[in-house]
Amino acid sequence: MTLEEFAENLRQDVLVRGSDSPNYEVDVFTEDVIEAMTDAGEADGFILCNSDGRGYKINAYNVASDGDCIDLFVSIYTREVPPQRVPAAEIDRHFNRLRSFFQRALADNFRAGLEESSPEFDAADSIHSSRKEVTRGRLFLLTDGSTSAREYEDVVVEGVKFSHHVWDIERIFRMETSGAVREIINVNFEEFGDRVVCICSSDPAYEYATYVGYFPASLLVRIYEKYGARLLERNVRSFLQARGKINRGIRDTILHEPQRFLAYNNGISATAERIEYEASGGNVVFLSRAIGFQIVNGGQTTASLYTTAKKDKADVSGISVQVKVTVPKDPAAIDQLAPKISLYANSQNKVNTADFSANHPFHLRIEELSRTIWAPAPAGTQIETRWYYERARGSYTDAMARTGTFAERKRWKIQHPLSQKFSKTDLAKFEHTWDQKPHIVSRGAEKNFVEFMAELLEKRPPVPDEAYFRHLIARAIMFRRTEKLVQAQNYGGYRANIVTYSLAWLSHQTAQKIDLDQIWRSQTLPQALDEAIRIISKAAYDHLVEGAQGGNVTEWAKKDRCWEHFRTKTIGISTNLLRPVLTQREIARPGTLAPAGMDNAEAYASLRMVPAEEWFAISGWAKETGNLLPWQRALAHSLGRLAAQNREPSTKQVYQGQKILDEAKRLGFRMN
Repeated sequence: MTLEEFAENLRQDVLVRGSDSPNYEVDVFTEDVIEAMTDAGEADGFILCNSDGRGYKINAYNVASDGDCIDLFVSIYTREVPPQRVPAAEIDRHFNRLRSFFQRALADNFRAGLEESSPEFDAADSIHSSRKEVTRGRLFLLTDGSTSAREYEDVVVEGVKFSHHVWDIERIFRMETSGAVREIINVNFEEFGDRVVCICSSDPAYEYATYVGYFPASLLVRIYEKYGARLLERNVRSFLQARGKINRGIRDTILHEPQRFLAYNNGISATAERIEYEASGGNVVFLSRAIGFQIVNGGQTTASLYTTAKKDKADVSGISVQVKVTVPKDPAAIDQLAPKISLYANSQNKVNTADFSANHPFHLRIEELSRTIWAPAPAGTQIETRWYYERARGSYTDAMARTGTFAERKRWKIQHPLSQKFSKTDLAKFEHTWDQKPHIVSRGAEKNFVEFMAELLEKRPPVPDEAYFRHLIARAIMFRRTEKLVQAQNYGGYRANIVTYSLAWLSHQTAQKIDLDQIWRSQTLPQALDEAIRIISKAAYDHLVEGAQGGNVTEWAKKDRCWEHFRTKTIGISTNLLRPVLTQREIARPGTLAPAGMDNAEAYASLRMVPAEEWFAISGWAKETGNLLPWQRALAHSLGRLAAQNREPSTKQVYQGQKILDEAKRLGFRMN
């Protein structure tokens, strides 16, 4: 694929998702590029904020989960194909305007002049709130134009050291099509002023060489300061995001017992594509450079050392960290070797690589189904199409490019329309929204995906089948149609939050009885559902803005309380409006499900109050909607038989039965 073809595909993707709105097209372009960067380890997520004022501009931002680093993004979207040259002066001007937004956000009077219900207020408020924690920042300029190569000096703004990063169409093209997971990190140890002594083990019978030694903690701190989370293999980075802030035990050792750090800590495991060194006799070497350096185990240690040194001003000069660097003799083998090192290495917090990997059986099966199942032709057409699951980023473009002739490529695009392409993070948004977790979806695509995978591993659901795939696509159709409906309402911001909250409310209030098979067959939403979503979205917008009480709407949307308050909200939708879009069962009426948090005696008493009919109804509802695991559906039916026979359940059945009741209640089930 040529650069021009790639640029045209990107433009078409933006047009398809941009709802014919120039302002929203910029959002889609920004979102698409940052998601690709996040997938490649070049960014750590984002929140959209399209603000273009006098003297300042910002399109997205992100504050790292540990609060140490802030990323600010600004976009120059030209919509031009072939890509046009963006003058250096224009790039400088945009970087200046981005820095200006950061400076202004620190001043109270700037925020006071912003509309409190606007995304730009949230961005300024997040920057202002995190100021005491932030020690470094990254400024990203994104453009679909081409630029001249140029180095930018780091700039200190209000005490924060900012680096500059230009991502033009050529760099985006290389990232998306080269097959590389990330831009290679080359660590020059001499540049950091430390000479690292290692023992090299390289048996001719082995497929790799190993270098074992001790890194001064100060060296790890300086390397992490330069490369940040890019230094950490993606699975480790995801793990850190999923599990929260730095390990308190590591921090306490650094602060209070630094002389015992080497004894207590398990060290780090890293990989490199190549090592350059100076031999010192025998198998002792002095490392000078590591090409393609990645930490695959020990991310907690690395991040903790950096954060404690910077935020707590800890003296790490006397601390050493044991390090093992594995270098495969065939560089191509590193992608197979690194995940297994991450999985098997002994660490203070076990990381299971498959937990966060696109190679998880769930994703492999969804990909397989997306390549074999044809979607029905919409009314008025005769063309059946496929919904393309892009498990590996860039696979859609690659598959299209491999079709051969121009005519074959055109036919392939008709059968696999851009509007029906969806990614791993899209899938996680569809599913978590339907599962009534809009507060998690609101945390951003990357964090939501990590949560989704963690839950997937914990629940261990059966491998998806064709019925699941059809219902998944129906949920995708609902989500994307709701995006367009919300966009047309011109709320002025928070579209992503309004969409997920609206559909989560609908899922809860109907106990997930929306007729997904009907949506799949028609490949669109019934008019009644369109009307309902318009009404719900207005209520969702009002709830998000008013509930924030003049504060940060984006942060409010992430909180459990925000969803708890909204899911029970009464919204004026008539029974008759929703009846045509539900399955055959009657609309549910409030029931009497037992509360959680009881002792054994209370739990037994509570379960005895649940009639057999309710257990049978739960079992039937769960089968109809695909909720609960198969054994839970079977247990609900068994508890119904026990209740009908006036027999006592076992202690284990009581415990699991209570969990079934709680989950059914959470998802909106009510007895008729």
